[in-house]
Amino acid sequence: MAVKSVSIRIEEEMLEKLSFVADYEGRSVNSHILVLVRESIKAFEDEHGAISGKINPDINVKPARKHQK
Repeated sequence: MAVKSVSIRIEEEMLEKLSFVADYEGRSVNSHILVLVRESIKAFEDEHGAISGKINPDINVKPARKHQK
């Protein structure tokens, strides 16, 4: 499975608040955004039916950790 990068434009204050929430939840901003995306997909599929694809939104998909030397 390929992991892709996405760049977004976000107002500084919104990013600061998102960082606060992510930190409160014990996550990085990136990980927190992935949680929000998964929740959004699941809610959509619960209401409208499954979107075809290999990845179930309940699965925690994140890149493997790089080996530290």
